Amino acid sequence: MTPGSNIPLSAARVAVDVTAPVRLDVSGLLLTADGKVRSDDDFIFYNQPSGPGVTYTSGGGTAPDAVTVDTAAVPAAIEKIVVTASPDAAGQTFQGIEPTATVRDADSGAVLATFTPPRLGAETALVIVEVYRRNGVWKARAVGQGYADGLAGIATDFGVSVEEEPQAAPAAPQAPTPPSAPSAPSAPSAPVAAPAPSAPAAPPAPPAPPAPGTGKINLDKGRVSLQKNQTVSLVKGGAPLLAKVKMGLGWEPAYRGRDIDLDASVIAYGPQRDLVDACYFGKLSILGGAVTHSGDNLTGEGAGDDEEIVVDLGRIPQEVTGLVFTVNSFTGQKFTEVAKAYCRLVDATTNEELVRFDLTNAEARTGVMMAKLVRQFSGEWDMTAIGEFVKGRTVREMVKPGAKAL
Repeated sequence: MTPGSNIPLSAARVAVDVTAPVRLDVSGLLLTADGKVRSDDDFIFYNQPSGPGVTYTSGGGTAPDAVTVDTAAVPAAIEKIVVTASPDAAGQTFQGIEPTATVRDADSGAVLATFTPPRLGAETALVIVEVYRRNGVWKARAVGQGYADGLAGIATDFGVSVEEEPQAAPAAPQAPTPPSAPSAPSAPSAPVAAPAPSAPAAPPAPPAPPAPGTGKINLDKGRVSLQKNQTVSLVKGGAPLLAKVKMGLGWEPAYRGRDIDLDASVIAYGPQRDLVDACYFGKLSILGGAVTHSGDNLTGEGAGDDEEIVVDLGRIPQEVTGLVFTVNSFTGQKFTEVAKAYCRLVDATTNEELVRFDLTNAEARTGVMMAKLVRQFSGEWDMTAIGEFVKGRTVREMVKPGAKAL
């Protein structure tokens, strides 16, 4: 499976096995239509291995951990069960240890699907797959959404109380109980080892991973300046931010006196990275008017956005799960002739700039994928800065690399 793809389930009871080169903590969350758990009882993991229609089985480090879903026993109020994983070792990321989820018939053991999330980096927790109900039919979807703040970040997103975690930290100080051995003179060296307990104080550092340019951040503190490959969730204070946004793209000629004619486009894709439609200077409106283009700028001169694409996220059809924003040179000029290329996401109602990504380097190519908006399983949208140069003078030539970037 690829991210966003889904399959109908041919079995009433399915098990999702999750494996990786390291030991993992695997869990399942039962979510209602609003994307939240009803209570902490809907969080199924090693300390609470069973819930209504969902059970967790530990592999003990020698076999995969598994979350089993008995679809016939899942309460009617539950729309989906998300399966999550995080490395057992504190602070470890998924970089280089990509996990694989295998969806099986829980009774016969037959494999129904497998999924390995691509391009992982600073993520310390993942929603790997979801088992969900749609029009009375149960399906499985490949997700692969990463979090830089561990399992606590996932749990919080879905409404689980994680207040207990801070209590786990005080438990660490109790490690000094070994002072019963101080009678030995060498015991003082044990206190020297005591600084090790201070290492657990490092766990609060996980929020730092977003800085390297990967991981997921939010808009709670206002405008965000993205680095290449960094992702921002378009929510603020835990609530969906807005339905209508504007992607502004701009550039300047690198040499005075020269016009530079670039074309901004947005390409819409389905859950299997299949082309749905493309909006560009030759087609200024797509998806029933949910996406509209401001028109072609032939010079790149002047301050502000050169071309704008307005996206009414609330009207995007369900079959569209990703939008890739590209800029290409129809006349063949290379991006080494372009200066100050950027894209920025703006609140289309207030014109407040929310997210900005400045292209800091240039390559002698005719196309660049600037950013993407991806619909999450929760219905919210994330923006990721891409900044990848490709060979492409027309929007048609950008379709294939755009699909690869999703």
